[in-house]
Amino acid sequence: MKCATHPEVETNLTCGKCGTPICPRCLVQTPIGARCRKCAGLRRLPTYEIAPQQYLKAVGVGLGLAIAIGLAWGWLWDHVSFFNFLLAAGVGYAIGEVISLSVNRRRGVGLQVIGGFCVGLSYFIAKLSPWGVVFSLYDLLALALGIFVVVSRLR
Repeated sequence: MKCATHPEVETNLTCGKCGTPICPRCLVQTPIGARCRKCAGLRRLPTYEIAPQQYLKAVGVGLGLAIAIGLAWGWLWDHVSFFNFLLAAGVGYAIGEVISLSVNRRRGVGLQVIGGFCVGLSYFIAKLSPWGVVFSLYDLLALALGIFVVVSRLR
């Protein structure tokens, strides 16, 4: 017999449910026995299955939180700027945690992008001043730390 997926491979294995010939690379071991990928019912973990409504909810919560935190971060920046790295890490953690809670503890790349954008937006709002936005290397490193924390929180 030849494997149904890999016709160049000879095999004596068959799916225990449908009888399709499978090679060791295609084999999925289940509690009931060897199955092909189709019969094994492989799917992603529910933690990583995110509906479009949940993305919209995450965007709304993230933007609201980014604006509120950005205003508070701007005030703190003027008064305790030597704690900037701790503030950035705290902002990343807070935004990641609230986004995660709003979508029932889901995880995924899409939520990481939303969280990273929200941290960047809060940084931009915090840096707004009458003279425009002023960037320094130290501040950009703090922003990178905040984005790292939110991405690792939503991973």
